[in-house]
Amino acid sequence: MTTTALQPRLTDVGPPSYDKYLPPVVRKNYGQWKYHETIAPGVLCHVAESGDRLYTVRGGAPRLLSIETIRKFADLADKYCGGYLRFTSRNNIEFLLTEPANIEPLKRDLAAMGIPVGGTNNSISNIVHTQGWVHCHSAATDASGIVKSVMDALCEHFTHEDMPAKLRIALACCLNMCGAVHCSDIAILGVHRRPPKIQKELLPNVCEVPTLISSCPTGAIRPATWEGKPSVEVIEEQCMYCANCYTVCPAMPMSDAENDGLSIWVGGKVSNARSEPRFSKLAIPYLPNHPPRWPEVVEAVVKIVDVYSKHAHKYERVGEWIDRVGWPRFFELTGFPFTRYHIDDFKHAGLTFARSAHVRY
Repeated sequence: MTTTALQPRLTDVGPPSYDKYLPPVVRKNYGQWKYHETIAPGVLCHVAESGDRLYTVRGGAPRLLSIETIRKFADLADKYCGGYLRFTSRNNIEFLLTEPANIEPLKRDLAAMGIPVGGTNNSISNIVHTQGWVHCHSAATDASGIVKSVMDALCEHFTHEDMPAKLRIALACCLNMCGAVHCSDIAILGVHRRPPKIQKELLPNVCEVPTLISSCPTGAIRPATWEGKPSVEVIEEQCMYCANCYTVCPAMPMSDAENDGLSIWVGGKVSNARSEPRFSKLAIPYLPNHPPRWPEVVEAVVKIVDVYSKHAHKYERVGEWIDRVGWPRFFELTGFPFTRYHIDDFKHAGLTFARSAHVRY
């Protein structure tokens, strides 16, 4: 038997090694980068200890891309940067160049495609979002349509670094929160306001009742009968509108064109540069679904951005600004009504209340 025959056979099982796809300049200087600098909004330069420079041009791309758009991006990467590009976690596309002379021609070609360049430093980056009506079965609202409408109104803050600090916006289509709405400066969250509709005549034929009952995380679904057939009932007070029941039983749809809508949350963040990470808090409990441009949602988000950019200190994130001025001042400046839905009645909420007699200015 030859030595070759004893060698393990290579397969495609498992992910390939990441360094296989690194640009040559990145592979050469891996772990040896000294610093980076901003050349223009959306254009960065990373400098290595060897003196090599890597230029990054960031464009705001849609999350859901057509094959034609992907091919255009690939053509631009072949033309200007040896075929190397990457997508960020916020759906931005970044072209990695070694020739600074290619930056402006690339920006012109991106502009011709309708792709803005920006999203770096103290600006609004691309909106991270979920699937929406195009795919998700539990969505209370759309994703791509709202993101497009909001970013059309805020695109100038993407292409210019004119905000007090970086501003992160997220959208999730329901409270399962596949997006980062729990920890974003401004979050748009789809909300269901009615329990699932039980299609009693269909349920016994397409659903396993024990599985359906066990799928509810709050125990809101109870066994029942309908015309002598096994069925279920929903205790509305215990339903949290997660649509997990619809996942296992198509006879329990959650969508409701009249009552589904959106809520707006503010003040969350992941970074701990000046304060610890924090969760978002409710600003607007309900806005209606009015496709295709969702004017009420766009107006609310633009209002928050305008008030924040006018009153916040430099490097102050939205939550840090609200902490400084106080929630009463936030509602006064934005003009949003304070309702009973803003009152946190969770049993441990008192631990987070401002309980001192000190007045903050």
